[in-house]
Amino acid sequence: MKTTPSCPCGSGQPLAACCGRYHAGEPAPTAEALMRSRYSAFALHNEPYLMMSWHPRTRPASIPFDPNQKWLGLRVVEAKNTGADTAEVAFIARFRVGGGSAARLHERSRFVRENGRWLYVDGDLRD
Repeated sequence: MKTTPSCPCGSGQPLAACCGRYHAGEPAPTAEALMRSRYSAFALHNEPYLMMSWHPRTRPASIPFDPNQKWLGLRVVEAKNTGADTAEVAFIARFRVGGGSAARLHERSRFVRENGRWLYVDGDLRD
């Protein structure tokens, strides 16, 4: 019997029913859903999705993945709309590189909705 992989975003749902559908092209309905799908894309090294979901104004030329980095978990701290087509999501993502200690990335991300799709614009790192 084949097991269905759980979504890396921590929803407890199968990947295909959660972030996988956004990776396959379905628009994320909220900025929080997009942020969760981007976390999953980082965990899965899905560069095409990350590039597609990043606003062209701030998108890098490429995303260097560290093959020794393992994403350990995601916690959304706050998600709020800041306008009709703008939103912010604060989150904490835990990770480990190689055999090192676990570390965390705490960011407040900004999103904009254009042509019916949410896009990641940028973010501020927090302590």
